[in-house]
Amino acid sequence: MSDKSVSETVYQLATGEDDARLCRDIPDSQCNDQPVNFVLQTVAQALSKTGDALADAKVVLPWLIGAVGGPAFLIGFLVPIRESLALLPQILVGSLLRRYPVRKYFWSIASVLEGLCIFGMALIGLSGMSGTGAGWGIVALLTLFSLSRGVASIAAKDTLGKTVSKTRRGRVSGYAATASGAIASLVGFYLVFAPEAARPDWLLYALLVSAAVAWCLGASFYARLREHPGATEGGQGLGDVIQSQWATLRSDRQLQLFLAARTLMISTSLLGPLFVAMAQSNTGQSLTGLGWLVLANGLAAAASSSFWGRLSDTSSRNTMAIAAGAAGLLGVVCVSASAMVPILTGSMLFYAGLLFLLGICHAGVRIGRKTHIVDLAGKDKKAEYVALSNSIIGVLLLAVGAVSGLTMMAGISVGIAVLSVLALLGAGTALTLRDVQNAE
Repeated sequence: MSDKSVSETVYQLATGEDDARLCRDIPDSQCNDQPVNFVLQTVAQALSKTGDALADAKVVLPWLIGAVGGPAFLIGFLVPIRESLALLPQILVGSLLRRYPVRKYFWSIASVLEGLCIFGMALIGLSGMSGTGAGWGIVALLTLFSLSRGVASIAAKDTLGKTVSKTRRGRVSGYAATASGAIASLVGFYLVFAPEAARPDWLLYALLVSAAVAWCLGASFYARLREHPGATEGGQGLGDVIQSQWATLRSDRQLQLFLAARTLMISTSLLGPLFVAMAQSNTGQSLTGLGWLVLANGLAAAASSSFWGRLSDTSSRNTMAIAAGAAGLLGVVCVSASAMVPILTGSMLFYAGLLFLLGICHAGVRIGRKTHIVDLAGKDKKAEYVALSNSIIGVLLLAVGAVSGLTMMAGISVGIAVLSVLALLGAGTALTLRDVQNAE
């Protein structure tokens, strides 16, 4: 059986559709290659997401900072750097990307750089470096990693919009997240239940090396995509980019509402570290605790992402609303339990359960918003809309993160409460969006 036949079979099983050439908003020239591209992008994204899970800035990298004796305050920089620096450059990258008719290599090169950065973090630990120098070295590598991530993100969405048709894109992210979640679950299970003698000190660094290998393998699969040359109009200088993007933002009410909803839903990504902070404060920190948290995150992705992918292909608006609303309610449950049932907050299993449910909710928010912005943009403005959205959110992420940090000065529970309210407001705002999957 040829590679193409295998891809068509897998595609039909994944989508439940017999006609692999049913294309709504991609060029006719790409239709015949849609099954191959669907499978390759799913595999590449699964490997990339596996790398993300094994080098999670919310869980794994804080453990790494502690393992090398880095200053504790550096842990507070990890998530903002990881998220915001992956978004801020995209307004420029989106314009530069349009100058090239084939864009898949941007993702592959950026993914290799991501892998090298994570490998460098493992080398810092294995080399015996420690203290302030080691901590700042990890932060510097994370900065380069995040900038590379920004290039990969905009290239992935643009290439996906060119090669996979509307109503199938959500399933690429969904199946990829499910696969990576299953792998992360196995890693977490091992960390929790393996005998202590089978968990040597260098195991943390082995996880990072494995993450680096996953990104490089993903790059090799992505480079094999059958991407046909696309339009190159629209390449501009930075001044022209800012002016045109501002004009786009002012003229598109739906894009404004989407950005408002996405800004409020940033809270779902910031709730996780606060749950972890509360867990560490109330139960202590150990490799077993790390295992429970990794296991919870992995199971969440494996359990729900395919469901969210299918739901977002039906209605990305409703997907975001349901997921963000549920995340907000989780925060309410956490704060209420802390006040009324303190015995629960002394158990690591309680926090693992919260992270599991939050991981399910955040997966829905991420898959829903990614699908929504690509489908909202239509045929010719995918890179522009995604870049504009991500660049604005990159700035607002720092602002929301600052607000979250200030509220935590009054206590972790206060921070969780504020973020929960923002998530609920984000759910309500998402419901005001147009149902783009069902709009002609």
